[in-house]
Amino acid sequence: MQEKAENKTVIRNAMLINEGSMRNSDVIIAGDRIAGIFPSGTAPSGAGTRIIEASGLWLLPGIIDDHVHFREPGLTHKADIASESAAAAAGGVTSFMEMPNTLPQTITIREWEGKNSLAAEKSIINYSFYIGATDGNIEELRRANPELVPAFKLFLGASTGNMLVSDSHTLEAIFSLGKIPVACHCEDEKIIRANSVAYREEYGDSISPSFHPLIRSREACLSSSAAAVSLARRTGAKLHLLHLSTAEETQLLTPGDDPATKQITGEACVHHLWFDDRAYEEKGNLVKWNPPVRRSSDREALVKAVRDGLIDIIATDHAPHTLEEKSSPYFSAPSGGPMVQHSLVMMLELCHRGELTPELVAMKMCHNPALLFGITDRGFIREGYKADLVLVDPVAPWTVNKGNILYKCGWSPLEGTTFRSSVITTIANGVPVFEEGRLTGHRAPEMLIFKR
Repeated sequence: MQEKAENKTVIRNAMLINEGSMRNSDVIIAGDRIAGIFPSGTAPSGAGTRIIEASGLWLLPGIIDDHVHFREPGLTHKADIASESAAAAAGGVTSFMEMPNTLPQTITIREWEGKNSLAAEKSIINYSFYIGATDGNIEELRRANPELVPAFKLFLGASTGNMLVSDSHTLEAIFSLGKIPVACHCEDEKIIRANSVAYREEYGDSISPSFHPLIRSREACLSSSAAAVSLARRTGAKLHLLHLSTAEETQLLTPGDDPATKQITGEACVHHLWFDDRAYEEKGNLVKWNPPVRRSSDREALVKAVRDGLIDIIATDHAPHTLEEKSSPYFSAPSGGPMVQHSLVMMLELCHRGELTPELVAMKMCHNPALLFGITDRGFIREGYKADLVLVDPVAPWTVNKGNILYKCGWSPLEGTTFRSSVITTIANGVPVFEEGRLTGHRAPEMLIFKR
């Protein structure tokens, strides 16, 4: 059962990271909303007010992850909504948007409604679900409610089940639908198939995972992304390019700080900002993603594109598989890995390294997802907005290990990594769902609403 927010809470003496600034502040929560923001130590309190003393802690809006795979229904041996939303809450995430490649695939309004019912019963945090586009479901897409569906998900040139839109007339029709954005996974399947045949013939089935970025080549990504951009410009569609992985793709984007005003926007995933192809030697299939982790120069170009305003959102593409599945030979091992519990501390680690700033992390992981998708009353610390918040200790190191991983699959490619920051408390709709390093057992899920 969804928990009700406490009557009144004051977060006192926090370093507020919000809307491009860092300043010491007090924040008042009343019910499920932010009731006021005051200079540090000045917020009024009264009888029954809960005080959270946050001296030395950073307070950010709750993370909004626009790209997760929580595997329910149909693939719950890997993950489920309850387990992965719990892991997300432990990582400071208060809202997620989940992709359609479950079993059955979310390509009808009925299946989409079923997922929302599951999330209302099981999720700890706020939720929303994409509808997948195919060559045969245009009428289902026309029925979708723009206020409730974040985007239509297209595999443009890369097949997942039957979610491959290859008919040019259908593509044109989907891109011309109007209010709901189109979010594209761009990899050219013909190039990938040809590369797979060539490398299998030369090296056999025992090929090293290090060949992954050669098989799913940069050319496969760039040609597909360029085609999507061209189609969007021709039709006027709002296009969101998912998990960009190459330096060349960033040149398809234009700079700007407000993704709400851009026709074409881009997403970078935390693993592409963290790993490079040297990781294949140590971790093998554990760092096998589609599209692949690539050269260090690509990683650096993606980080620069985040700084320069070319890339608008940082997300995870959280996609768990069992360790047994990932231990298969390269061609059999599935792509994807669990990341949602660690995304915020990963990006704050890049701040410690001088590659990003905390203000930029808040922009790309909190503000911009809300602006790009038109999420109402979330993504910022503002009076009257929903109290979705995360408290971080910027100087409390912790090491990822089996004992603190909350993913149902039970592993992480980050095991053994020590981060210099820790998530302390996550609040969703005024309810502490993760506190002092532990899940509280409370739930506060709401369906995301989009204003378009």
